[in-house]
Order: sequence, then C-alpha cells, then structure tokens
Amino acid sequence: MSWQSAVACWLLKKQFRPETLKPHVNVERARAHASSRIRRPRVPTGWRLIVRDRPSDAPLCGEWLVPSAAGGAVRTVFYCHGGGYYFCSPASHRSLVFGLATRARARTFSLDYRLAPEHPFPAALDDALAAYRRLLADGTPPDSIVIAGDSAGGGLALATLIALRDAGDPLPAAGVLFSPWTDLAATGGTIQTNDGLDPMFCGAAIARAAAFYIGDADPTHPYLSPLYADFSGLPPLLIQAGSTEVLLDDARRVAERARAAGVHVEIEIWPKMPHVWHLWTPFVPEAKQALERAAQFVRRHAREGVVQVEPVADVGATAR
Repeated sequence: MSWQSAVACWLLKKQFRPETLKPHVNVERARAHASSRIRRPRVPTGWRLIVRDRPSDAPLCGEWLVPSAAGGAVRTVFYCHGGGYYFCSPASHRSLVFGLATRARARTFSLDYRLAPEHPFPAALDDALAAYRRLLADGTPPDSIVIAGDSAGGGLALATLIALRDAGDPLPAAGVLFSPWTDLAATGGTIQTNDGLDPMFCGAAIARAAAFYIGDADPTHPYLSPLYADFSGLPPLLIQAGSTEVLLDDARRVAERARAAGVHVEIEIWPKMPHVWHLWTPFVPEAKQALERAAQFVRRHAREGVVQVEPVADVGATAR
C-alpha cells in the first residue's frame, strides 16, 4: 500500500465516510458534495473532449473522448459512471475515464444516464441500452466495444450486458467492472465484515442508498441487481475490487457465478484499496497500475473496428 493510497483513505474517512454514517441519505447534499469536489483534469494531448448535453443528443448524451486524428480503426469503451445511481456524472469521473481511454488507445463514450430518485429503475438501464444500440446503428462494430463502469455504473454495465443478451442484441467484446455494486438487496457478507475497515462507506449505507433506485421494484430483479442473473453467454469480464470494501462480496460472488456459467472472468482483489481507487489517478500509483491492467484487458479482447460515424462537434455538441 503506497503512502498516496494511505492519504486517499485518510481523506475518505474524514470527508466521505461521515456522510454514510448518518441515518438518512441526503440526495441534494451528496450531489453538491460531488460537484464541489470535481477534479477537472486536462484533456490529454492528442485527444478531444466532446460534450453532448442537450435533449437532441439523446440517446448519446454524455461525453466523448476521442483521438484528435479522425479516421482509421479504433476500439470503443462505453462507460457508465458510479455514484449510487443518484449522484455524480461523466464530469466527476473524467480522471478515471481519461486514464483508461489513453492507456487502452480507445475512443470512450461516458453515458450521462438519468438519476434516481427522480428516475428510478429501469431508467438508467433504459438509457444504457438505447445508447449502446445507437452506437451499433451508427456503425460501431460490437466486437470493437468494451462496456465498463464503476460502483453503481459497474452494476449498470453488467445489467446492460445481461439485458442485451436476453434481447438477442449483438454483445460487446468484453466488460470491465471497477468495484461493482451488483446486489441492491444488500446481502453480501462483507457489508458487515468490512464495516469499519472500508474508508468510504459504512455497511448500513448500502441499503439506504439502494432504495432510491429500487423504487417499487424487486431488489433481486436481475436487471437491477445483476448478481441474481443467469450469466451464461456473456463476454469475458475483468473485475477489480479492494480487499476492505463493504461491496467486496458484490464482486466476488459475480465472479464465482459467472465462472460457474462458463464465462471467462478475471478478478483482482487489491489489498487495502478504497472503493473505486481508480478515480485517484494519477496521484495514487495503484490507480495507475489498475487502469493499465484494465487497458491491457481492453486491448486484448476488443478488436479495432472501422467506425463509420465519428462523434464530431456539431449542433448540440461542444468540443473542449
């Protein structure tokens, strides 16, 4: 464990975990807290950031990070940000997305899906499915796409894979899940055993936060909590989680059940890393290392496809 990761854990214990110890989740406070702490990393040299944030951009509302030189064969990462389904945005996750995209040498679309509690299940899933299908309709080969996400976004990425398989859609080449939240019924053993060890969450906060997205649905619905799904036929998965996370069992149980269904799964449990430590790149060395391993997985499984439609800056799009 590097000194940088120790500092990150200390800051989370001081700034974030006290909020999760409160008996009620304050959505507006969480959103304000996240917005005030958004880091604005520079757009990497040789890349363009294109923000699509108008209704006319639907279903591809979000952010593109694309190589400045257009044309040629490229890979595509379809990214779902975390934030408990009720806060955060593509902007809050730029450090992670930029780090993954540049290492994987892949254009990356970060989806700005609708948030709970205003938009409970299945709103986020519907947005992800519509955006993925638009990518295919625009000419992106499915075997050049990797779907990825962290925390709630990791669960959303996995649920999207399952729903696409069930609908008979062409599946992406692989999935990458960072500290995924896959069980909104909150039954994982580490919710209790890692309570107090996790620098970011107390165990009781998980069920409280889940209620916003669950709404009136069954918390074990496989599109809501993909842990309970049939995993057969899914593409290869990479899962990374920290050993002290209260959500560790959400990652481990998915790996076990997916392997039992014949899915190729690579799972990495990183010692004493906080929830989605990848966000701390480039400050934390383990964040850079984990993103490099994820990028290698992307390059290994996704082929470089010829993209017919480039996400150029046009009406409703802002290049930055």
